[in-house]
Parts: sequence; structure tokens; C-alpha cells
Amino acid sequence: MAATVRQLVIRALTLFGVLLAVLILLVISLGATGYSDNLLRAQVSEETRALRQSLSQTVRDPAELERTVAARQAEIERFYGLDTPWYQRLPPAVLRVLRLDLGESRSLRTADGSRDVGAIVRERLPYTMLLLTSSSLVTSVTGLIVGVRMTTRAGGRLDRGVAYFAAISFAVPAWWLGILFILVFAFRLQWFPSGGMLSTPPPEAEWDRARDLAWHALLPILTIVVVSVGPYIYTVRTMTLSVAQEDHVLLARAKGLPERQITNRHILRVAAPPIVTGLVLGLAGSLSGSILVETIFNWQGMGRLYFDAVGSLDEGVIVALTFVFTLLYVMLRFLLDILYVLLDPRVRLAS
Repeated sequence: MAATVRQLVIRALTLFGVLLAVLILLVISLGATGYSDNLLRAQVSEETRALRQSLSQTVRDPAELERTVAARQAEIERFYGLDTPWYQRLPPAVLRVLRLDLGESRSLRTADGSRDVGAIVRERLPYTMLLLTSSSLVTSVTGLIVGVRMTTRAGGRLDRGVAYFAAISFAVPAWWLGILFILVFAFRLQWFPSGGMLSTPPPEAEWDRARDLAWHALLPILTIVVVSVGPYIYTVRTMTLSVAQEDHVLLARAKGLPERQITNRHILRVAAPPIVTGLVLGLAGSLSGSILVETIFNWQGMGRLYFDAVGSLDEGVIVALTFVFTLLYVMLRFLLDILYVLLDPRVRLAS
């Protein structure tokens, strides 16, 4: 037991190193490449141009106009942090988020007007988790039922049909499928809303509001499920088929054990670790996919927040959200290590 705990602690420290590496790479990609400074200077130039155009209507003295614009431009550059180089501006943001002090945004707000990034994340995170947990639950149940059934009929029509579907599901981009679903189910058939989280005006009663939120979530969930269920079905099918051909399964059949007992105890139990691995890593991977899906459906979750942060050039929010996304991934990977210890006795014996 002590050896297992020691291995988990080492794994946790390793994953924390992954978190640090991602943040360091983010700082380098934003700063050293000049990407951050170029975007911010373009934003400053646009705001300065708009200011000059506005002041030119009231300030007639060209010298006074230039002095006013130059002073205002200096203020805007200080606001965006352009008065300091990137290697002094960005690392403090990383150190701050590591202390779980996510800071304040420049332009993004919560529903009640707060600029605190932590409050913004806490407001958006439940909506993203609603999409991801619901789609993961549907994907896992469907994958287990269909994948195990394919194992008993390997090579048949169902097996070949689902294999084709899995290839198509894996190849189709989530954003393209989301747009297609909006065109078909929202505009053509008018079964679902085309986007947003609530109707206009939103329901006032709590129960009606929850039902309206669920109704708006169905189409984004369906999009995520369709692009993820095919590969997961084929993963379950491959793992269970491989285990079903092992000697202990043949011995169980030779003993005359019921097929249901063989499937549950001798196939699924042995194949559980790789199946759970596919599910957890798929859930972690869908965090990035939700950025596109939430943007297309105007779903105000973490993915849409990331898109808005990039669009508004808010470096602090970008760093904070990258930290949150990576932290969620690290937590899922650590959960996977714990599940491996629980599901596979060989891991405990190796420890």
C-alpha cells in the first residue's frame, strides 16, 4: 500500500511539472515570438485612430490634437502593459495564477459586472461541465453497449457498419458538424434553438429555466456525442475482442459458464483499464473541442470565454484559462492513475 501511494505521489509531481511546462510554453509562444506585442500594438493603433478621428471634430489646433492623442496613446499602452517588455509582463501573470490568484480582466465581465477572472471562470465552468459530463455519459454508455455487442458479432454487418461510422465520426470536425446541425435541426426542421443558453425572454421560474437550459444544451451535446462516440465504440470493440480471444475466456466457455457471466467477469473486467483510459482521455480531449462547439452555439461556457479572451487580446485571461484547462487535464490524468490502481490488480502487485 505504501509503495502504491508513493507511486501516486510521484505521478502527481510529474503532472504538476506538465502544468508548469505548459504555462512556460504559453509565455514563450505569446512573448518571444512577438505575437502578443504585435496584437496589442495593433489594438492600440486602432483605438488611437478612433480617438484621433473623434477629437478632430472638437479640437481644431493640430498641435494640441497631437499632444492629446499622444498622451492618450501612452495611457492605452500602459493599460495593455506595452510599457514593459514581455519577459517582465507575462511571467508575473503565471506566478499569480499558480497562487490561484487569477487577477482581473481588461474587458470581460460576469453577469453582475465583476472583472475578477476567478468569478468569471466560476460562472462559466458549470455550463461547460454540463456539456462535457452529459456527452461523456452518453458516449460511455453507448460505447459499452454497442462495442460489446460488436465483439460477439465480429465481422458481421453490424461490425462493418459501425466501423465505417467510427471512421466518419473521427474524421468529421466538430465545428462543421455543429454548423450542419444548426442548419438542419434549427433552421430547417425548427426542432431546437440555433444557439444561446436560454430563450428570449428567459423563463422566470427555476424549473422552467432549467428545462429551457437543457433544451438549448441538447444540440451542442448531440454534436459532441456524434464526433466522439464512433472512436470510443471502436476502442471498446477492439479491447473486448482482444480479451475475448485469450485463454482464460476460452477456458470459461469450456466450463459452460453463462455468456453474460463470461462477458462481465472475464472480458469487461480485464478490459476495463484500457476502456476507462479511452473514456477519460476522450473527456480531457473534449475540453479543447468544446471551444469550437461553444463558440458555434454561442454557449457561454469556458470554451466561449477562451475565444472571447483571444478576440479581446486579454493576456491575463488567456493565461488564467490555459492554467484552468491544463489543471483540469492534469486532474483527469491523476484520476486515471487512481482508477488504474483500483481496476487492475497487476498495478498494485507491481508497486
